[in-house]
Amino acid sequence: MSKKIAVIGSGGWGTAAALHLIKQGHEVTLWSWKQEESDTLKANLENKEFLPGISLSPDISYTADISCVKDKDLIVLVTPSKVIRSTCKAMSRYVSDGTLIVILSKGIEDGSLKLLTDVAEEEIPQAHIAVMSGPSHAEEVARGIPTTNIAACHDIKYADYIQSVFMSENFRVYTGTDVLGVELGGALKNIIALCAGITDGIGFGDNTKAALMTRGIKEISRLGIAMGADAETFWGLSGIGDLIVTCTSMHSRNRRAGILIGQGMALDEALSSVHMVVEGVQSCRAAYMLSQKYGVEMPIVQKAYEVLYEGKKPEEAVMELMCRNPKNENM
Repeated sequence: MSKKIAVIGSGGWGTAAALHLIKQGHEVTLWSWKQEESDTLKANLENKEFLPGISLSPDISYTADISCVKDKDLIVLVTPSKVIRSTCKAMSRYVSDGTLIVILSKGIEDGSLKLLTDVAEEEIPQAHIAVMSGPSHAEEVARGIPTTNIAACHDIKYADYIQSVFMSENFRVYTGTDVLGVELGGALKNIIALCAGITDGIGFGDNTKAALMTRGIKEISRLGIAMGADAETFWGLSGIGDLIVTCTSMHSRNRRAGILIGQGMALDEALSSVHMVVEGVQSCRAAYMLSQKYGVEMPIVQKAYEVLYEGKKPEEAVMELMCRNPKNENM
């Protein structure tokens, strides 16, 4: 049955989600934060900045009016994490009691260290909040390449609803209730992908990246478990699945930024060159602070923090990681 859906955020992932949902026969509105951007999408039927070469549907309603969330069956929130709170504040007055919001954005709120679902629940208490994550580059979803995600909500019936809305022959959705684990996996893997890019930029090889990914998911799960997440979640789509794709693909903006940093480019210059939001940079600071708060050892995150925020040379950070005291792998 066709649903009325508002997709909030017209970056690459938001645009791909809107395109996917319109193909499933839903009534879709795609919101942009600027009227000029919305007008351009409508006129060109192409997101030339984030999804060049992908034809959009004229059946999508393009708007910059946030009241478009009113009376929707589902709201899909896909803005950068740093504007989730302000976007939710703007939306809240138009969101009806009991509306379901699924967050596709990945990150942790800077300063408060709150997860994005927590932010949305604070700003839109009348809504039900869920999250969907997994290995899903927008460029590939928009082209209909087979993709899998997990939708999670504390009440499984809402995860099931999201599954029914998104599910298709080329987009498979699993369900779960570990919202915390799914969110942490999606946010923290960006840090490891940034580090993977740095090792590529330095000129290291596959051995280095494999070690980084393996020890990286260990750190992510260690923090997640300390915070109350289910360990098994991190071996699934939103954990190891998303980690693999972001560490190995050139679609990954975090990996691309890391490559530039590994080649000696300053952080600000690297971010400017990528010309997209690199969530791993902000998430690294948040993860480092969370590791301190929960007393969890996260050496990769710590060294990434030192490289990004304290000026440590990447080569020096790698050497310090390699020369740490010997230990058992499972500790």
